[in-house]
Amino acid sequence: MSRTTSTTAKRGNSGRRHPLASVALILVGLITTGGAYAMFTSTAAAETTAVTQTMIEEGEKLFASNCATCHGLDVQGTEAGPSLYGVGAASVDFQVGTGRMPLAASGPQAEQKPVQFTQDQTDAMAAYVASLAPGPAIPSDEYLQGDGDATLGAELFRINCAMCHNVAGAGGALTEGKYAPSLDGVEPVHVYEAMVTGPQNMPVFNDLNISPQEKADIITYLKYLEDNPSPGGFDLGSLGPVSEGLFVWIFGLGAIVAVTVWIAAKSN
Repeated sequence: MSRTTSTTAKRGNSGRRHPLASVALILVGLITTGGAYAMFTSTAAAETTAVTQTMIEEGEKLFASNCATCHGLDVQGTEAGPSLYGVGAASVDFQVGTGRMPLAASGPQAEQKPVQFTQDQTDAMAAYVASLAPGPAIPSDEYLQGDGDATLGAELFRINCAMCHNVAGAGGALTEGKYAPSLDGVEPVHVYEAMVTGPQNMPVFNDLNISPQEKADIITYLKYLEDNPSPGGFDLGSLGPVSEGLFVWIFGLGAIVAVTVWIAAKSN
């Protein structure tokens, strides 16, 4: 009887798990999960890097074929074009995305013309230039929706932009043959990029001058102008009260004089 009890006790002791078995099982699970996550993350990062590198290489080829004549193969500029170090992806996207570059001919400023590249090609060139030196990036979509404060945007526009672009964004002449273009129909992303890069004769409005949200408010105001035409009817190009008054003075008074002369001639 004692032998049977002893044998059963030994079997029972040998069948019990070690106290550290649960801890070891948890550690194995954590190591396995962590290792799998690390492998997945590394693979995803490698794929992202490969795609980015492919874009940069494609952008470099496009740049060499279409831009290096003026800006140099090393992007340091030539007598015909400035250096592009530090201009950022935003500048490339604006200049190429609006057709201003490649430049068709020398002049006071680059004029907007039909776009010569697809958006993918523009993105590739922007990625290449941005890879050489830090600069303004292409803005986030959250600032381009036109859902900001139009009232604040109108105030900011009048203070910072209206002296060149007109209070209604109709544009205007500047010195030495330059001009501020009309902002009617301009893509929000290009309006934002123009503010942060300062193309042509335009000053740079960085985030310390005008915050990203304030830029979004200005875009909202311009969008409001597009969606709400002049309530007074024909707006005469939105050139402002001086030109509109001159128009009325010349044509209105001229019409009155013409009618007076006609009546006098008929009476005679």
